Amino acid sequence: MTKRGCAVLATSKGQTTRVLDEPAFVLHHYDWSESSVILEVFTRHWGRVALVAKGAKRPTSSLRAVLLPLQPIAVNFGGEGEIRTLKSADWAGGHVMPTGDALLSGYYLNELVLRLLARDDPHAALFDTYRQAVKVLASGLEHTTAPLLRAFELLLLRDIGFLPDLAVQTLTLQPVQADKPYALFAEAGLRASPQAPYLKGEQWLQLHAALDQPDALTRLLRVCAEWHSEDRTALQTQLRHLLHYHCGVNSLRTRQVMMELQAL
Repeated sequence: MTKRGCAVLATSKGQTTRVLDEPAFVLHHYDWSESSVILEVFTRHWGRVALVAKGAKRPTSSLRAVLLPLQPIAVNFGGEGEIRTLKSADWAGGHVMPTGDALLSGYYLNELVLRLLARDDPHAALFDTYRQAVKVLASGLEHTTAPLLRAFELLLLRDIGFLPDLAVQTLTLQPVQADKPYALFAEAGLRASPQAPYLKGEQWLQLHAALDQPDALTRLLRVCAEWHSEDRTALQTQLRHLLHYHCGVNSLRTRQVMMELQAL
């Protein structure tokens, strides 16, 4: 037993890995054949993995009602290749499907995880953060959606090593001063910047302190919710540029969809 929920079983050709009762979320799926799909799944102990779900498109398949996005599931899968085989999946319960803007926001979280996490690279703490974020989205509290997205973006960037220390200026390592303006840049980190969009040092220090807490998502959500709307917009703009830079795109698909719907 090398990981929780993982059993290594001997076969005639060597060893094959069988993963049992692994907590997971479906991020995306692709058609593979007339009756099967390939799933991109975010698991707690194995990270992002690709699974082929054979027969999942058949009307009689029990998987059709289980393999839904933004729903906690437990999966059994096996194999050693880049694409493993899904053996079974069960709904793990916990909350209803998000709707409206919360549903689009959930798809946005999925796109971030898909683009920024490498396959087979475990991120257990980020998985727990994702699970908590989806639960908040499902609660239907609309005023929490924007602060929640900023909180998740910060935690995701920190988890994969793309968020600099928010208590010091990245290039000079000088401490951030509470009353000075600073901005976050993709190639230069956090630095003094009198030009908008920026946040005061006090605000960056608030985020830094919240990131260090065990309940970081809740703390960050609370901090962002208490800010004025223009400050949340400034943080959103800076994080957007940073995310686009590391994703290698000018715009994320789900964000573009959200903007188009808002324009309507």
